[in-house]
Amino acid sequence: MASVVQKKICLLGAFAVGKTSLVMRYVNSIFGEKYHTTVGVKIDKKKLVSNGQEITLMIWDLAGQDDLTRLRTSYLRGVAGYVIVADGTRPFSLNTAINMHKEAREYTGDVPFIVAINKADLRKEQWQVEAEQIKALEDSGATIILTSAKTGDGVEETFQLLTHNILESESENKPLDDIENS
Repeated sequence: MASVVQKKICLLGAFAVGKTSLVMRYVNSIFGEKYHTTVGVKIDKKKLVSNGQEITLMIWDLAGQDDLTRLRTSYLRGVAGYVIVADGTRPFSLNTAINMHKEAREYTGDVPFIVAINKADLRKEQWQVEAEQIKALEDSGATIILTSAKTGDGVEETFQLLTHNILESESENKPLDDIENS
């Protein structure tokens, strides 16, 4: 296997959508019922293998955002991809996520991203995000995964798919002389 590669990814979303819980579930396989507010950014590491390549993900869990705060684009410097997290029980969080995505795109360009709609373990009657909203996102080209930090559903898939997409994107954008010399 080739040398270990590090990739920086960020989790973006409104306050209390479950970004920190998703990271805790993915990195440490644990879930806590207690809400933890992220101040600024919290960074975790996770090693995995994708496409036969050993990868260390540097996962930046950014503080939640609302309509009064702007995304701190300096945190996006050097990002290889990101996960936009929304809460299925709070429709405004999807709007916040979409706005953050637009803001992030202006700074990062066309890096891979995944939309994680979290709290999929809750009963569907508690969900307020409409199927039409999800369909519109999918139609715009977004990959959407329903996740639950509590049960772990969709969590591993989210990070694995994002990592795979990052590696695919980088191999497609590799300069011709790099390909000839590899």
